[in-house]
Amino acid sequence: MKEKAFEAALPYTLPICIGFLFIGMSYGFFMSSKGFSVIYPLLMSFFIFAGSMEFVTVTLLLSAFHPLHAFILTLMVNARHLFYGISMLDI
Repeated sequence: MKEKAFEAALPYTLPICIGFLFIGMSYGFFMSSKGFSVIYPLLMSFFIFAGSMEFVTVTLLLSAFHPLHAFILTLMVNARHLFYGISMLDI
């Protein structure tokens, strides 16, 4: 049963996985070009669940870090998910 589900889902998920692979590689190259070691992008990909916020975090780490500003910026960047959720309401 699980093999059938896997075979049915694979053609739909493979292109998405390949796309995420290239986005992850570009993030790794970006972090490397800014002087960070390999451990930073690995840890950030485990702990930051908003992909766009990972790219913004590079600038936050290189500038004078202020936790309140980082929190507000994170809320503003991810506020778009509120509008995505509105479309899922059953009205």
